[in-house]
Amino acid sequence: MLRFFFSFFGAIFTLLTMGVAVVALSIGAVFWIYGQELPSHESLAQYKPPTISRIYSGEGQIMDEFAKERRLFVPADEIPDMVKEAFISAEDKNFYSHKGYDARGIAAAGVEAIQSRGQNVRGASTITQQVMKNFLLSGDRKIERKIKEIILATRVEETLSKDQILELYLNEIFLGQNSYGVAAAAQTYFDKNLSELEPHEAATLASMPKAPGKFHPVRNKERVLDRRNFVLREMQENGYITQAVYESEREMPLRSVQNGDFASFKSSLPPRDYFTDEIRRQLSRDFGEEEFFSGGMTVRATVDPEMQTIAARALRHALEKYDRSRGVWRGTGEVIDPALLTDEAAWREALSALDVPRDVDLEGVWHPAVVLEVGKNDARIGIEDIEEDADGHWVPAKDVTWARKRLEDGQLGRKGKVAGDLVSVGDVVLVRAVTKDDSGEFVRWSLRQIPEVQGGFMAMDVNNGRVIAMQGGFSYQDSVFNRATQAKRQPGSSFKPFVYAAALDSGYSPATIVIDAPIEINTPQGLWRPRNSTNKFYGPTPMRTGIEMSRNLMTIRLAQEIGMNLVANYAERFGVYDQMGEFLANSLGADETTLFQMVAAYAMFANGGERVEPTLVDRVQDRYGKTIYRHDQRDCTDCADPAIPDTRGPRIVTNRERVMNAITAYQLTSMMQGVVTRGTASSQIKLPVPVAGKTGTTNEAKDVWFIGFTSTIVAGCYIGHDRPRPLGRGTYGGTTCGPVFQEFMKEAIEKYGGGKFRVPPGGHFIKIDRYTGARLSDDASGASVVAEYFRDGEEPIFGISYDGGFAMGSNLPLIEEVERYGGREVTTSSGKKAVVGPKADFGSVSSGGLY
Repeated sequence: MLRFFFSFFGAIFTLLTMGVAVVALSIGAVFWIYGQELPSHESLAQYKPPTISRIYSGEGQIMDEFAKERRLFVPADEIPDMVKEAFISAEDKNFYSHKGYDARGIAAAGVEAIQSRGQNVRGASTITQQVMKNFLLSGDRKIERKIKEIILATRVEETLSKDQILELYLNEIFLGQNSYGVAAAAQTYFDKNLSELEPHEAATLASMPKAPGKFHPVRNKERVLDRRNFVLREMQENGYITQAVYESEREMPLRSVQNGDFASFKSSLPPRDYFTDEIRRQLSRDFGEEEFFSGGMTVRATVDPEMQTIAARALRHALEKYDRSRGVWRGTGEVIDPALLTDEAAWREALSALDVPRDVDLEGVWHPAVVLEVGKNDARIGIEDIEEDADGHWVPAKDVTWARKRLEDGQLGRKGKVAGDLVSVGDVVLVRAVTKDDSGEFVRWSLRQIPEVQGGFMAMDVNNGRVIAMQGGFSYQDSVFNRATQAKRQPGSSFKPFVYAAALDSGYSPATIVIDAPIEINTPQGLWRPRNSTNKFYGPTPMRTGIEMSRNLMTIRLAQEIGMNLVANYAERFGVYDQMGEFLANSLGADETTLFQMVAAYAMFANGGERVEPTLVDRVQDRYGKTIYRHDQRDCTDCADPAIPDTRGPRIVTNRERVMNAITAYQLTSMMQGVVTRGTASSQIKLPVPVAGKTGTTNEAKDVWFIGFTSTIVAGCYIGHDRPRPLGRGTYGGTTCGPVFQEFMKEAIEKYGGGKFRVPPGGHFIKIDRYTGARLSDDASGASVVAEYFRDGEEPIFGISYDGGFAMGSNLPLIEEVERYGGREVTTSSGKKAVVGPKADFGSVSSGGLY
């Protein structure tokens, strides 16, 4: 009997032992099989999380940030213990004691799943396992993934310390609202740094990993509050906070940015504008989009925020002035259902959801508004972020008399007499407050609209290429297309200085006589008869006067004389074009380029002919603070010398390429000063320091330009429709873009100064008559006298005229005009005879152009 008893239980023991062995071997085999094809965990030691790239102004203020995953990396030793303890209490209270997985937790989760018959399945993953899932594995709920998690977790625990694992977890984890990692989440939910968090706030963050997409602090407030209080209780039970702290923190309300309890971090940033978006575009091109959006770059921008504001205001003034002069009301095109207008909360919600510009500040902030009621004369409006008052907000009849409404069929309605002529109930409009100039006292609300015409403006330092301001349109929120860098437009007469520069470098001088007379050219498209914008011609004329008065025919003759291949070479050398077509029409700016390229090229006139590369960025640093790009490559030979006298600054050695002879640069600058003082820009540019520049008005005034410079700053503007069409009679570069330059440079000179343009050595001044080009005595004076700078050893020859080799026949209508009014015959440089007209009145102003 006893033998049978021992045999029976011995068999059972053997079976059990063998069963355990088989199970152990099976489990071991499973783990061995899955452990063969796992990704390497060693890469975690070189963890480089995707982090935010930020753009700073020169003063160190954050201007913008870009990221696919909004993450701010924080080393483990800089994460407060309370934040670590909150997450450990919420996710893995045995974190510091287990070896990567928590067997007791897994067993408890299994029992709970069995008891609920699969209805309540929880992960039971440790923080180490979650790190494996987030970094090396997928997020699917399968037993295979769980096994791989455990294997990798045990391996990584042997490689990394607990703090290193926690660092990975707290910087990688998604916590809702596009926030990755605890530092970004603290900003997103509380607008605080980690060190500023209270225990209940840290517990709120630790609540989010459970269901970040469903734990919204406003929409799911009770659910988040319950989870927060659970985390606080766990922190108390684990000994991280006292009972008293737990009880007081549990009673704290759930406050958040989303609920309006804190200002949003983004509210402290200026609205995104053309400048920072262009930096994004250029750095994405240079470093790759992936690196820019996830590399944690620190970018120091060249922008001067004060001047950027002035640039935006100056361009907007000009665009709105032109738009209102057209007298057409278009509005925003948005409408809110009139049924919602009886409920203030409803129309405010509908208005806030509309995509209309909110970044315009021109004589006051422009607010989105909706027309609530149209009276006999006035219209009552509801304004975003402006509280209603007892009398309501009204747009009076006198505010609409400037415009006619564009009807649905494209026709114009009657000229506005009452508000109802322009707006209807439910129309969404933009409005601004009109105030008294002297006191700022409110007068009335005024209708505004985004102009249909657009333009661009840019200003940069002539010596180092730092772009201090750039405005690519009226409103970035209305149109992100940057017309300063992306719009290819015809520069018109603003291109002419490059023709004159090529001529001056070829032995011509400002006093050289060029024939201003009719031309006809056979082209594949037919006979081309270019003309001056005045439809007149002026006979033999000095080159200086040709550029001052923007004479098209003189420019064409000059280009023909020196060769379009040379003109194209100069344009490409200055960066205006990559490859310019060698056609005569291009000497008048018919080929397209960008404002960015034109302004950069003009800077080389201003600095004496040295190459300068425009830049929006001073320096770029990687996530570790290493400088990976620096714009200014000049050497400062004694910046570290403490013995530098107070009377001088450190010596900076330039290594820039010379693209133009210094004397040529000064001659051209002097001639372009004449454009401002007595030429096509003289009516608009009135500044306290010497200014040079050139207007440009293309054929039919489809684009108008002005680019000018002082000894320190170059700035340029162009205005035109995005789909080119005529701007209308009376629209010229000098009168339309000139005021933009004037408004900006008036403030820029106050800040950056300016003085006389430097006269290079190697030349001497000779006085000439600017009408005839004749040499005058050294003591000559008067309105017609100008001192021209000539190279030493190159005595100018007076009295020779250049015609470009064009024949001029009596069959041309303009020649007949000359003969009727008394022309005279001259001998051209090619030996031919030509009849040219008498001098025109030099008080007339030409804006140049293509034809």
